[in-house]
Amino acid sequence: MDIEIFREHCLSYPQATEDFPFDETVLVFRVKNHIFACIALDNPELAVVKCEPEYAIELRDKYMAIEPAWHWNKKYWNQIWFNRDVDDEMIRKLVAHSYAEVVKKLPKKDRIDLETNKIDL
Repeated sequence: MDIEIFREHCLSYPQATEDFPFDETVLVFRVKNHIFACIALDNPELAVVKCEPEYAIELRDKYMAIEPAWHWNKKYWNQIWFNRDVDDEMIRKLVAHSYAEVVKKLPKKDRIDLETNKIDL
């Protein structure tokens, strides 16, 4: 996977937005103003996604390309190195998992808004 495909995939999710909240190199993807993924433009072989804590540990044990995310809460966030032992389909699944993890913790009003718009999570 490359940075452009990753970006397009993240933005394909309902109400996904992108911005640079930290500096001009860290591109963040959000749903309802909550981060579900990010990538650094100056290190385009690495992405960060949110993960259920037990699943995060399983993934880190199984794949060399998945590690606790640097500068993020390591309990919930994994960094994924592209072009290592995680294929593109698995990266897409991890982005979907991250998006779902964020959506399920949104306030009820925001979850209802997503459901009202007939969005299948």
